[in-house]
Amino acid sequence: MSNPWDDWDHVLKVDPDKDLLAGETFEDVCRTGTDAIEIGGTLDITPEKMARVVEAAAEYDVPLYQEPSNPGVVIDSPALDGYLIPTVFNAGGPFWITGAHKEWVRIDDLDWERTHTEAYIVMNPDASVAQLTNANCDLNADDVEAYATVAERMFGQEIVYVEYSGAFGDPETVAAAADGLTDACLFYGGGICDYESARTMAEHADVIVVGNLLHDEGVDAVRETVEGAKDA
Repeated sequence: MSNPWDDWDHVLKVDPDKDLLAGETFEDVCRTGTDAIEIGGTLDITPEKMARVVEAAAEYDVPLYQEPSNPGVVIDSPALDGYLIPTVFNAGGPFWITGAHKEWVRIDDLDWERTHTEAYIVMNPDASVAQLTNANCDLNADDVEAYATVAERMFGQEIVYVEYSGAFGDPETVAAAADGLTDACLFYGGGICDYESARTMAEHADVIVVGNLLHDEGVDAVRETVEGAKDA
């Protein structure tokens, strides 16, 4: 059975703690051409902020997924197509690999039909997610390829996510991650800012994730990255 992300080229990640540019609306966001919208952020996220974005985007025909940074910010909304739950394979301790997930399962009745995991490999030591999870980002391409293989072959992950978060990564490292996978879908996020950067990474990754660009430069810049991802 196929997964929805098998047909994606581009995902737009909306941070509920950040504003859109003046004059732009969630209707504009949903008409950028992105294949899906992922709602999530690392710091200062609340269920109320999550719900505000879901409600604003729900009336438009774009798949909506929540990526919660911790169990306390999860919302239950019929407008959501599902939940994409990060598990950080190179985290400095088990909490961000299985610990937070264990707590979530214990405190809530998960909708398993809509709950999926993403095997994160975090690569930018200056990123909030790296600092929060104490990730070991001192990895070469061979390390990343091995992590990708472990995620797919040993842990059955259907999404492997190479995350440079705020910095444009090394295309050869992303290519190595792709080489380590057989069937899993490779997501890439970090530093995508225009057509060329999107196309460059989309030559190696199956799905390009764009985040900060929306809040920093707006929907026209996002549309360029959609075109780059789809032309690769």
